[in-house]
Amino acid sequence: MKNTNILISGAGIGGPALALWLARYGFNVTVVEKAPSLRLGGQAVDFKGKTHRTVLTRMGVLKEIEAHQTGGVDQEIVDADGRRLTVMPGEFTGGDIEIRRGDLSRLLHERTAASCEYVFGDSITSLTETSGGVHVTFERSAPRTFDLVVGADGIHSNVRRLAFGPEADHVKHLGYYYALVDVQEDFGGVSKMYNEPGRMAAVGGPKAPAFFVFAAERLDYDRYDMRQQKGILTRAYAGMGWQGPALMEAVRRSEDVYLDSISQAGIDRYSQGRVVLLGDAAYGNTLGGFGTGLAVVGAYVLAGELKRAGGNHRVAFAQYEEEMRGYAKIAKNGNAGPFLAPRTRRGIQMRNWLFKYSFLLGLMMKMTDKFANDITLKEY
Repeated sequence: MKNTNILISGAGIGGPALALWLARYGFNVTVVEKAPSLRLGGQAVDFKGKTHRTVLTRMGVLKEIEAHQTGGVDQEIVDADGRRLTVMPGEFTGGDIEIRRGDLSRLLHERTAASCEYVFGDSITSLTETSGGVHVTFERSAPRTFDLVVGADGIHSNVRRLAFGPEADHVKHLGYYYALVDVQEDFGGVSKMYNEPGRMAAVGGPKAPAFFVFAAERLDYDRYDMRQQKGILTRAYAGMGWQGPALMEAVRRSEDVYLDSISQAGIDRYSQGRVVLLGDAAYGNTLGGFGTGLAVVGAYVLAGELKRAGGNHRVAFAQYEEEMRGYAKIAKNGNAGPFLAPRTRRGIQMRNWLFKYSFLLGLMMKMTDKFANDITLKEY
């Protein structure tokens, strides 16, 4: 086995999932994460169909995930007076298995902490490929050389920027933003969602205590500045009906606000020399409903191909791309923004109709199941 010393950037889902497999196959793994600790909050994520279940079973984590699953929550879609218009069923948003992102991250970390090195509160600053590896410098740690580097650091991937070029070359803004807000106020206990053209607000749902989606062109702001994010959100929802004013007051008081664009990653190749991308960094589509499953399946395939190739990265990376390129097309064309926050009242009405007619909803769910299973898993 060659190239056994591997650095993974990102300790969310894809990074630890890959670390689990690589450690099992005998690789030495270091995971670097910009955050000072595991991010235990965040929205619910889900898995769909036989393919996802098969990979989770082979990982040995399916039963633990099932033990922590949240279960799909039916969500009432209401008008400005709070009257129910229709219901978005929990199975539509929650897949077969739904779990809080933080719970899944913690579970995967627990499974890999003893066999892998984790470095929190640090980030890669440069990647220089040499004849024998990749020389890596960090914000805080001393420079080190690794055989291979994996970018599993999300749609705003630092590794992709360093190895492949600016984010603007590889990430397309889809015309919407979303926000997850931890609010302490009780907005009635029942999961509810309200729309006005180009904006949606939900409380008590599966994503976060408060969840927002709104139409907007690309915004210039600091993703790590919560004050700026609160300002953007409160301006976007100024004058909103229903419980809009109370929600915005809750946003102002919140100590946990996350705002980001709905965007799509599109890259011509998943690898560049000794550097390879995994999950959202390579084939992400915000709120597309497949991101976590894609990351976990991608980790299984990437680690398996490295094992099969004896650590030969050129062979393994090419096979990984061949296996995943077709499967990852499920994240290629979708845009959750117009579905969650249609720009017209007519669009809102048509979206609501979908949930009134079970046969239409059933067809849509069958399509998503087909996409989620559209890969033949190898036995590595």
